[in-house]
Amino acid sequence: MERTHQVEAGSLEASLLQMISDHNQGSVQLREHTEKAKKEAIQKAMHVSELLVNLVNGGIQEVFINEKRIEMEIRALAATIMRFSKQTDQWLAASHAVNNAVKEIGDFENWMKTMELDCKSITAAICNIHQA
Repeated sequence: MERTHQVEAGSLEASLLQMISDHNQGSVQLREHTEKAKKEAIQKAMHVSELLVNLVNGGIQEVFINEKRIEMEIRALAATIMRFSKQTDQWLAASHAVNNAVKEIGDFENWMKTMELDCKSITAAICNIHQA
């Protein structure tokens, strides 16, 4: 009977040792699996991070290019505005010159009419003196 008790005790001990061994082996496998999953997650997070950075940088680069184009257009428009401003000033100067010339013609015409009336008055006075 003592022998059966030893066998049973030995078998219980062997079972416990087997359970501990299985548990340790399972823990090691679980740790390895967790570490592998962690490394994969880090790699995928880095990949997503790189994609996001590239996407944002691509948008920023496009905005920068558009900003440069807009600045060039602004400079071109400013040059065109200056050219049109100078042309407008020239047209204003020319129109003032024409207005002054028309005024001078009108002044000359009035002077000529006054001179004509004065000449007629003088002629009439000479005629009256000559007849008297």
